[in-house]
Amino acid sequence: MSDGNTLASGLSMSELGARIRGERRARGISLERLAELSGVSRSMVSEVERGAKTPSVLVLDRLATALGTSIARLLDEPVRPDVVVLAGDRQQVVRDPAGWERRILSPVLPDIEFEFMRTTLEPGVDAGEFSAHAPGSHEYVAVEQGRLRLTIDGLPHRLDAGDAAYFPGNRLHAFANDSIDVCVYYLAMALAPAADSRLHRVWGGHDA
Repeated sequence: MSDGNTLASGLSMSELGARIRGERRARGISLERLAELSGVSRSMVSEVERGAKTPSVLVLDRLATALGTSIARLLDEPVRPDVVVLAGDRQQVVRDPAGWERRILSPVLPDIEFEFMRTTLEPGVDAGEFSAHAPGSHEYVAVEQGRLRLTIDGLPHRLDAGDAAYFPGNRLHAFANDSIDVCVYYLAMALAPAADSRLHRVWGGHDA
């Protein structure tokens, strides 16, 4: 995140919180259930929704995953499914205090859960472990610069500049830079569609 109040693109924490709350309510998920599904404490979820606290990128990703969506959809409004040019200053950028940055290169399209991103990890930075997505999801990684430790379900894989990898999105996955150089990699994520009826049946609860 850029600071305690806004993202690099200018989205305020209160606006981000409202979008998360809107996605949660649209799925009929209670505050307690979202906390349970994401592994984020109820107090943190509540503070994020109220715009009172800036979430780390990892927390934001866990909330998005629990909602069956992507960070991109939480940060931006859908555009028409036509030719879209995203100038550099229009791309959503989130920065984590741990020393890494995620730049979202794909637009948000109606009813399509896809995210294309460029991530920069400073030397020695561990971005942490990300939650598994719905079965049928897919993730592709390509390293542009430096070295990346990609860990899938606890098994590490070392990728150098020019290397690429694929893994099913329904696996726990983690990214780290163990080297003394900056690591830059691209990640494309296609999330499996989740039926709203199933979300309500499995995740349903009273709104908070």
